[in-house]
Amino acid sequence: METDATVRLLPIGQVHGGRLEPVDDDWDPVTAVIRLDPAQFDEQALRGLEAFSHLEVVFHFHRVPPERIETTARRPRGNPDWPEVGIFAQRGKNRPNRLGVSRCRLLAVDGLDLRVRGLDAVDGTPVLDLKPWMDEFGPRGATGQPAWATELMRSYY
Repeated sequence: METDATVRLLPIGQVHGGRLEPVDDDWDPVTAVIRLDPAQFDEQALRGLEAFSHLEVVFHFHRVPPERIETTARRPRGNPDWPEVGIFAQRGKNRPNRLGVSRCRLLAVDGLDLRVRGLDAVDGTPVLDLKPWMDEFGPRGATGQPAWATELMRSYY
């Protein structure tokens, strides 16, 4: 059976405020607002969300030009001390579909505005989806990662 593989997404909202440039580190103190699109949603879409401490946000790396997309291996952040790893073994922004996923603290819900802290998306970023963080969706059992990833993330949040 042949299917259409095209996926079309309509942003549900946009990031307002926070950083203007995508700097790699120190995202934890950054506050921003995720504003839902009033043409698509009213306040009922966010009912009950204020009971959660954190959100998972799916967004589009809209400032990455298509010609900068990576599909092979590279050294994260160009660091020669780290190994070459494939694009799917890292969380860089130059991904094939330019999708970002971030977990951030929900500070407040005000109408269609969500005030958040620690969202690693810049002002103007299209938001594609958001979900409340629930502990049960976290990893079950021990987790593992290479030393370079721990070093890379040391100052990220």
